[in-house]
Amino acid sequence: MIKPWRKISSKLLGDFRIFTLRSDRKVSPRNGSEHEVFVIDAVDWVNVVAVTPDNHLVMVEQYRHGTNTVELEIPGGMVDREDASPVAAGVRELREETGYEGENARILGQILPNPAIQSNTCYTVLVENCRLKHAVDFDHGEDLITRLVPVADIPRLAGEGKIRHSLVVVALYHFELRLRGFKEPGNPV
Repeated sequence: MIKPWRKISSKLLGDFRIFTLRSDRKVSPRNGSEHEVFVIDAVDWVNVVAVTPDNHLVMVEQYRHGTNTVELEIPGGMVDREDASPVAAGVRELREETGYEGENARILGQILPNPAIQSNTCYTVLVENCRLKHAVDFDHGEDLITRLVPVADIPRLAGEGKIRHSLVVVALYHFELRLRGFKEPGNPV
């Protein structure tokens, strides 16, 4: 049976505004040896699968600094301290980034973005019957274009490499599972 490793010390290595980096000393339960591991602590994230009444997804195109590319994605962002829940964060991000609002917002799934080195969770929020109701309200570092994409086109776009953000692909897979009749999880928060 796999057991958790015991932490014997932890040291903050850097605070980079949207994440911190720490070094932990841990002891292997299998052989008792000590190891230094590095952990990125980030706040939880949310991605929003927003569906319009005519079965389109509200998507965004945006520039990504890490890859120096423009990517087709779903709305999303960080869960802020002021957000009551990941669902509230998803509703807020959808409105800010696209101006869309909808109904019956709920958790569709949750994942660990990279449990080997990150401590956070990414939630997928489903919002139905979305309609354009507001002007966009971008953060100072955002520059987005809203795109309405037919739900039927999503598998092709992902298969052709037009949707490449891994967390977005996972969120869209959660949506695909729902469309195939898999039961949605209960709200874990």
